[in-house]
Amino acid sequence: MDSVFANIAQGPEDPILGVTVAYNKDTSPNKLNLGVGAYRTEEGKPLVLNVVRKAEKLLVNDQSRVKEYLPITGLADFNKCSAKLIFGADSPAIQENRVTTVQSLSGTGSLRVGAEFLAKHYHQRTIYIPRPTWGNHPKVFSIAGLAVEYYRYYEPNTRGLDFQGLLEDLKSAPAGAIVLLHACAHNPTGVDPTLEQWEQIRQLMRSQGLLPFFDSAYQGFASGSLDADAQPIRLFVADGGECFAAQSYAKNMGLYGERVGALSIVCKSADVASRVESQLKLVIRPMYSNPPIHGPSIVATILKDRDMYNEWTVELKAMADRIITMRQQLFDALTAKGTPGDWSHIIKQIGMFTFTGLNSEQVAFMTKEYHVYMTSDGRISMAGLSSRTVPHLADAIHAAVTKAN
Repeated sequence: MDSVFANIAQGPEDPILGVTVAYNKDTSPNKLNLGVGAYRTEEGKPLVLNVVRKAEKLLVNDQSRVKEYLPITGLADFNKCSAKLIFGADSPAIQENRVTTVQSLSGTGSLRVGAEFLAKHYHQRTIYIPRPTWGNHPKVFSIAGLAVEYYRYYEPNTRGLDFQGLLEDLKSAPAGAIVLLHACAHNPTGVDPTLEQWEQIRQLMRSQGLLPFFDSAYQGFASGSLDADAQPIRLFVADGGECFAAQSYAKNMGLYGERVGALSIVCKSADVASRVESQLKLVIRPMYSNPPIHGPSIVATILKDRDMYNEWTVELKAMADRIITMRQQLFDALTAKGTPGDWSHIIKQIGMFTFTGLNSEQVAFMTKEYHVYMTSDGRISMAGLSSRTVPHLADAIHAAVTKAN
């Protein structure tokens, strides 16, 4: 007898995670995976931060710790510390109890919980997301029941920000529409607005009554400074208006597989924040009941201890600096080869990714001829590069630009 699922079609590979699947099948010793956004050391190995190991030792050796369920909203200390980290310890919104924070399953889970809440309780069910954006964004919001629209963001000719297009599109968005904003280190382009541009975006959004939903996956990982990378969000919180912020500790603490994140909603009053939290619980309970305990305990241990916090900021800056160094090395290698075109965007862009400007044919050529794996839009993870592999990548890009046209 046939399976009741016999008619199910084979689902497509995830465009980002599928890169790793293809990479793993490749037997070439020179293969290079620049697809997935995960940090690697100069030796190409995954990194567990020393301060994370230290926090885990403390947790494991604490015999009073148990494995009981957390509340629906998660670990209270973690939520408190997360809000302070992103909004600033002296944030009036925190002091006035206008922020509700719930622990969630990393950035994706935080976005999804926020999307489900908005679909159920917000009057405007359209969200505007940048073009391009992280491949999972449209899926997360549409599956929750929001209509997804796009605003212009990236200008391919300059490989920079299409600021005028962005302002025009937000200006023509319906009043009350939700707008997804990458807090820093825009994925996939690595192109961020300046603080002056952020201020213009804030003024426009507030005058149009648009609701900001920040995705903060790289705080501290972009510039090396936790405060500098949170400035755009803090601009919006300082004006007393409402906003959403999804946080992830995958990149900045290297806790990828622990799935540690938070969703914070800044409200107009403490009373509203309390009611919003009661409804967030009703979203979370039938979705996954309550979140895991180990990852947020690591984060809370580090954020609550001044010495460990300082140690973290040093390790975080070292990761950010290594990526900045890789940008410079790749730019220098392409310049030395005389590769056609202007490659200055590699050092102007920020964060984990560079949007190279290579097209899908050139990407396919680099994979076939040089065993270099990346997403077909030409996005490369700078964190996957090392001084040893930069020359190979430069050779591949040079050949793609000169031969694959």
